[in-house]
Amino acid sequence: MKTRAQVVVSGFVQGVMFRETTKRRADSVNVTGWVRNRDDGGVEAVFEGEENDVKAMVEFCRRGPPMAKVTNAEVEWQTYVGEFDSFEICF
Repeated sequence: MKTRAQVVVSGFVQGVMFRETTKRRADSVNVTGWVRNRDDGGVEAVFEGEENDVKAMVEFCRRGPPMAKVTNAEVEWQTYVGEFDSFEICF
């Protein structure tokens, strides 16, 4: 079953390879979507794919890469749309 999740992560999450690590992990499990830095210092991502793979990406966002200090990860589960061909870093 395919699903979609939008995640907003806060804490010390910029300048710690969060977007790059998220892209590598998403590519490795065939999850599509995007990740970007937010003006408020957080990181936002949208993931689409098989439910277990999207859940794995959400769990990664709750921890982040080794240098990150995630204080919160807000998750909104959404209906799968299938609008992405790959996973991209937005600038």
